[in-house]
Amino acid sequence: MLETAPLSNLQTRDIESVLHPYTPLHKLKQTGTLVIERGKGVYVYDTRGKEYIEGMSGLWCAGLGFGDEELADAAAEQLRSLPYYHLFGGKGTESSIELAEKLKELAPVPISKVFYTSSGSEANDTQVKLAWYMNNALGRPKKKKIISRIKAYHGVTIMSASLTGLPYNHKGWDLPVDRVLHTDCPHFYRYGQEGESEAEFVQRMVQSLRDLIEREGPDTIAAMIAEPVMGAGGVIVPPQGYYPAIQAVLDEHDIMMISDEVINGFGRTGNWWGSQTMGMTPKTISVAKQLTAAYVPLGAVMVPEDIYQAYVDHSAEIGTFGHGFTYGGHPLGCAIGVKAIEIYQRRDIVGQVRALAPVFEARMRRLNDHPMVGETRYSGLVGGVELVADKKTRRPFDASKAVGAQLSKFAEGHGAILRALGDTIAFCPPMIITEDELNELFNRFEKALADTEVFVDQGKLRQPG
Repeated sequence: MLETAPLSNLQTRDIESVLHPYTPLHKLKQTGTLVIERGKGVYVYDTRGKEYIEGMSGLWCAGLGFGDEELADAAAEQLRSLPYYHLFGGKGTESSIELAEKLKELAPVPISKVFYTSSGSEANDTQVKLAWYMNNALGRPKKKKIISRIKAYHGVTIMSASLTGLPYNHKGWDLPVDRVLHTDCPHFYRYGQEGESEAEFVQRMVQSLRDLIEREGPDTIAAMIAEPVMGAGGVIVPPQGYYPAIQAVLDEHDIMMISDEVINGFGRTGNWWGSQTMGMTPKTISVAKQLTAAYVPLGAVMVPEDIYQAYVDHSAEIGTFGHGFTYGGHPLGCAIGVKAIEIYQRRDIVGQVRALAPVFEARMRRLNDHPMVGETRYSGLVGGVELVADKKTRRPFDASKAVGAQLSKFAEGHGAILRALGDTIAFCPPMIITEDELNELFNRFEKALADTEVFVDQGKLRQPG
C-alpha cells in the first residue's frame, strides 16, 4: 500500500488559511491537502508535478476538461469589452440574451424565460422562491411545500440544503426548514424488499408519494424537485418507469415537477438533458456546472411562459419583481456559456458520450465480479461503484471506517481523482475523454481497489456484523 508523503510548506499554509468545504476538518492536519497547480485535457497536476486523470470533472462540472483555448479566448474577449454588468432594473447584456436564447432552443420542454444565478444552489433556492411567488400570484397562499427525496442533493444554501436529503447537510445546521418534505429514495439495490421486482418497487415508490401528498394535502404542495440521475447521494439511477409513474401522480394533484439538471445537463447522460434520458416532463429546470464547462460560475432557472405571466401579474400588483443576484447573468459567465454550448454542438459532445457509454458500461460491469463491489450504477458518462462488506447480504461497511474515503486516497496515489460518497465511488470524467484515457482511468481505479481490499483484510473490516 502507498505511504502518505510529508506535508509541503504550501500544504501547511493552506491548512492554516483555508476553510475547506465537505472535509473532515478534524483530520486535515494529518491528511494535508492536495494542491492542484494546473490542468490540461482530462489531466490535472499537483505542485510536485504529479499527474492525475480527473475522473470527477472537478465536481461533476468540467465537461470540456482543462485548458481549452477556445473558452479562454472567449473569456479574454469578454473581459476586454465588458468585464461586468448587471440585469437589474431592465438592464441587459448581449451575452446574457444570447445564452438565454440558446437555452430556450435546447430545452426539452417549452421555455420562455431564463433567470440567472451564480450556482446550482442558488438556482434551486430560486426555484422555491419562484414557486411561492407564483402561487401567491395565483391566489393559492397555502400551496407552498416542496417535495424532495431521501439522498437527493440540491445544494447548500439554507433552502437548497433543506431540499437535500443527506444527513450531513442537516446535522448541526438546524435543517431542514419547514415546507420541505422528503419522499423515498428510488434505489432498488438498497431499498428493494426481498422478492420484490423493480416494477413492484416502482409502484411502492409511487404509492408512498401518493400517501405523502394525501397526508399533507395536495393544496399545500407546490412542486417536487428531482435530479434525473441522483448525484452526490450515490449516483442513483432510478428503475425504468419511475419518472413517468410519479409524474402521473404529480399531474393528478397539480404539483409541478422541477428538474435539477445541474449535474445531468449538457450531454452527461447521453442526451442534452437527463430528463430526456430518464423520461421526465419537468415544468421548470435548474442548470449550472457544465453550463459553462465550469470555467466560470453560472447557474440558471428556466421557466415556461404561463409561469412567467404569473410573475408579471404579481409584479403589477406588488410594484416590482423583488429577486435577483449581483452576479446573476454576469457577462463573463454568459459569454463562456455561449461558447461552451457552441463547442458541445460543434464537437458533437453528446455523440462522444454515446460512443463511449458502452466502454464505460463494460468497465463498470466488469467490476461487479469483485468481492467488495455490491453494485455498479451508470448512465452515459456518470456512474458509481458501491463497496460492501458482504456481497451476499449487501451489508455495508461500518461508516466510521471510511472505506470509500480510503479508496479515493489510494486512487490519488495511482494518479486518479475520484470522489467517495460514503462507500460509493463516483465517476464523472470530462466528456472529452478518449477511449484509451477512459480505460486508463479504470485501470488506475482497479489498482486502488486492490489496495483497498488489502486495507480491509488487514483491518478485518469484513467480519460478520
